[in-house]
Amino acid sequence: MVRKTNPKQKKVTLHFEIDCSMPVKDGIMEPASFEKFLKEKIKVNGKAGVLGDNVTVARNNTKITVDAVAPFSKRYLKYLTKKFLKKYNLRDYIRVVATNKSSYELKYFVIQDDEDDAE
Repeated sequence: MVRKTNPKQKKVTLHFEIDCSMPVKDGIMEPASFEKFLKEKIKVNGKAGVLGDNVTVARNNTKITVDAVAPFSKRYLKYLTKKFLKKYNLRDYIRVVATNKSSYELKYFVIQDDEDDAE
């Protein structure tokens, strides 16, 4: 049997957010440079930087929003965010944490002092 496909299938758009408010508030990171980085590095059909109508990247003050057509993973955004942090040597201080099913947040690592444990 030949499987018939419905040509009028509805395209599923996915909405993801990355909240950069902590590093931006402290002046460590620029959201405009992060937005530019994502626009240049996101691959669509194996080609980086050619987003077309499939993916849109927008910035609202400290939040980056990515809207994409169905085959797009949240994990890929986390990978690109880590790559951006590594590029600017921020990977040692900032981590990427999922806040809910469709968003990430950039948070600082919590470093405990060893002086309290020694006493």
